[in-house]
Amino acid sequence: MERPTTDGIYPLIDSVSGNTPDIHSTAFVAPTAVILGAARLGARSSVWYHAVLRADYDMIEVGEESNVQDGVVLHADPGYPVRIGARVSIGHNSTVHGCHVEDDVLIGMGTVLLNGSRIGRGCIVAAGTVVPENRRIAPSSVVAGPRAALVRPVQQEDLAAIQVVARANLAMSRLHRSRAEPPHQREGSP
Repeated sequence: MERPTTDGIYPLIDSVSGNTPDIHSTAFVAPTAVILGAARLGARSSVWYHAVLRADYDMIEVGEESNVQDGVVLHADPGYPVRIGARVSIGHNSTVHGCHVEDDVLIGMGTVLLNGSRIGRGCIVAAGTVVPENRRIAPSSVVAGPRAALVRPVQQEDLAAIQVVARANLAMSRLHRSRAEPPHQREGSP
């Protein structure tokens, strides 16, 4: 799949072992992103600059309106697919490895999610948190630290913040997507 940019840089989107990425037509893939193998991007999702989705061992799914920010690595191990729900924001330079993140979650920058972990709906995982293998985080929790300790339940203002971040990244992806199109294809061009 070619996604041209004004400066001729393309994302690397390629098949591995006969599995080809499935990218929704409304998804944004930044020019320097890498998407390999059995990866699927939902409607209005975004994969930002220098992010890598490597689905060579198992499947990676990114739900609608979710954003995989700059420098994030998503990787699946055999028997450990990566499933990212809808309206999930994964902060810069995080590593998401063989785990499941439910809908409406904010993953802070530099977070590490290990094989078999599961993040419940409506959670906030603080920046720099490490979620150990097979750890289950209950829905509507705020967790932090090297073993993802419970800080407190999510509050109403936290839920609003999760949505604000997801909406802001959705709006920004539209802007970047329009900049990645050749000038003659941009909205409003003569």
